Amino acid sequence: MSLAIGAVIVGLVLLIWSADRFVDGASATARHAGMPTLLIGMLVIGFGTSAPEMVVSALASLDGNPGLALGNAYGSNITNIALILGLTAVISPIAVHSTVLRRELPVLAVITLVSGYQLLDGQVSFRDALVLLAVFAGLMGWSVYQGMSGKGDPLGGEVGAGQEAEPMPLGKALFWLLLGLVLLVVSSRLLVWGAVTIATSLGVSDLIIGLTVVAVGTSLPELASSLAAIRKNEHDLALGNVLGSNLFNTLAVVGIAGAITPVPTEPALLYRDWVVMAVLTLALFVFGYGFRGAGSGRINRLEGGVLVAAYLGYTGYLIFTLVVAAGAAA
Repeated sequence: MSLAIGAVIVGLVLLIWSADRFVDGASATARHAGMPTLLIGMLVIGFGTSAPEMVVSALASLDGNPGLALGNAYGSNITNIALILGLTAVISPIAVHSTVLRRELPVLAVITLVSGYQLLDGQVSFRDALVLLAVFAGLMGWSVYQGMSGKGDPLGGEVGAGQEAEPMPLGKALFWLLLGLVLLVVSSRLLVWGAVTIATSLGVSDLIIGLTVVAVGTSLPELASSLAAIRKNEHDLALGNVLGSNLFNTLAVVGIAGAITPVPTEPALLYRDWVVMAVLTLALFVFGYGFRGAGSGRINRLEGGVLVAAYLGYTGYLIFTLVVAAGAAA
């Protein structure tokens, strides 16, 4: 048990540090390659920060732990919106200026509905996985086309200005990109191993592990990069990071797990966890799209507080059900 606790502590510290290094290296490398800054947030950083979820869910699927595979993906989405964006908005209200991001919000909402439909038959089948991966490939192609079309977007100005103020040589950027990505995955695996070992010794199911401990652990890169973006006053980059990560989780992470082997699902995953994820996604859509006026959307401190409260209530409910189950077993 002491070894597992040590793994959690070391993994947590290394994860936060490596995520920051990776974000810096990825942003600078993409800029040297001439990639539009919107794609830095939506694709490069989104892929890097979603790498832990991909590795964990793939390994869980191979090891025959379907609850961990899906709980990790959906739990990370809940954590990204409710905890990460909520905390970020409480620290500094998030103004949504990017027209491209405002188009991504309804896309995420539709994909969330598709994921719920696939859970109705009690599994994510191989065919379901292929559909998710095909949509993912199409969406990434569309994003690249939009980004490379040369259309202006305020997000590009925000990130570009910050990068020009602190230029990074290409060699150094590649070094931090590769080292940060490797350490990000390794540290996430270390953190998850320690957390799963502790939780398993306490008799916690793999679904609950995925929704709580693993989801929070693998979402720490998103938290670190979002807080870093807010410190630099790059609000759209923070939101783009979460949108990109949730798209990756719902499509690629679940798709990869289902493509390896069909993933059976517990009923609670649909009527409890997916419902929470869908409601949070709808709230993000309403906040970010700006229905309240003609201007851009805005996630203010009050709305951020509501998101954090929703996360605490959801997590508290999961803990309560664990306590009840443990009492019944005793």
